[in-house]
Amino acid sequence: MTRHLKTIVGTCALAFAVGAPSLAYAADNSVAAARELYASAAYDDALKMLDELYAGSHTREEGRAIGLYRILCLVAVGRVSDADQALEALVNHDPLFRPAMDDLSPRMRTAVIDTRKRLLPGIVQQRYRDAKTAYDRQEFAAAAEAFAYVLDALADPEIADAAAQPPLSDLRVLAGGFRDLSEKAAAPPPPPPPPPAPVVVQAPPAAPVRDYRKLYSSADADVVAAVPVRQSFPRFSGRLVTPASGVIDLIIDATGTVEKATLRVPVDPRYDHQLMTAVERWQYKPATVDGVPVRFMKSVQVNLTPDRE
Repeated sequence: MTRHLKTIVGTCALAFAVGAPSLAYAADNSVAAARELYASAAYDDALKMLDELYAGSHTREEGRAIGLYRILCLVAVGRVSDADQALEALVNHDPLFRPAMDDLSPRMRTAVIDTRKRLLPGIVQQRYRDAKTAYDRQEFAAAAEAFAYVLDALADPEIADAAAQPPLSDLRVLAGGFRDLSEKAAAPPPPPPPPPAPVVVQAPPAAPVRDYRKLYSSADADVVAAVPVRQSFPRFSGRLVTPASGVIDLIIDATGTVEKATLRVPVDPRYDHQLMTAVERWQYKPATVDGVPVRFMKSVQVNLTPDRE
């Protein structure tokens, strides 16, 4: 990104107009003063004023514009490394913010796009983990909002290619499911029904309480087992005289990734390490209980047969 920002000096005045309509009506006239300082090439003074504005109270739109103004000033005074960091901080702080590209110089536009493409996939994955943590804590309203944010970020056109393939494509499916579950759990209970007629009726037994965090297996009646999505076995490179077989015990997490693999019955000393390395890349459609992805224990039979001569 540094090579982009180094060439922006002298061509970035147009970009300074980004956010200007909202700032023109801001109550704090010192923002307009900062723009005047920049226009008169008093970049250090403009930076000082912008830093003070950012540290104070401001609207979201003002914060976005101040962030862009700071980047342009930093470039103007030759602090390219600080400008790099400021652009990354702006994307990390407000990942969904896409400046109006028509208002940016071509080189500034390229720098913004490249930075967002580089940072957004990691930000999306971290936001998903944060949302899942809120869900596990049963903070359903916060989880629903966080999963919706993940889905919005995955729809960003600048990471369309990355979002169309794993791991982001898998997160899109999981985030959508967890968002729906969170919204349902966070919804207010329905109004109470009218009082029943005075008839004595024996109450049915209470439905069992599900523990979606436990480790399930095929012995659990209500679980839908994990289904292989990618489960390829490596080719045996040696010469096999007699058939060989073994068993791998897997723990598959709620995203369908192999969390732990144990070679319970070895296959062949020449093959076992190669097999366990391949297992790390296996992927599954996660097991579910009541539609909720859960951890699942699965055993996989591995069979080797001699090649026919």
